[in-house]
Amino acid sequence: MNSVALAQSAYSSSNAIAPSERDVEYRAFARITRDLSKLESDAKGDFASLAKALHENRRLWSILARAVASEDNALPEQLRGQIFYLSEFTQAHSRKVLDGDATVAPLVEINTAVMRGLRATVAA
Repeated sequence: MNSVALAQSAYSSSNAIAPSERDVEYRAFARITRDLSKLESDAKGDFASLAKALHENRRLWSILARAVASEDNALPEQLRGQIFYLSEFTQAHSRKVLDGDATVAPLVEINTAVMRGLRATVAA
């Protein structure tokens, strides 16, 4: 087999397994939630790691809030409102965590619930 055939073979197989948007969202939530969970279980976690994990989570939720605020978004209006509310909650709760007035546990719970919903959507 020549190099052109090998390249075509390699690219054609990667296109066949390209992840869906939901799969990409799930992976983002999984990575961020894993990082938050590590901090939750590690009582001696450093502030820089905490701030970084919270920043990534807030950034993800900001992206979701912008997406559901768009008039082009095809999700049902009620679900869009719920996602927007969760984004606002995440922003506010993250500030409390950074101030030392709260734990990351509610953020982990919310992200885990979203991941279950994304997985159910992918399976359906």
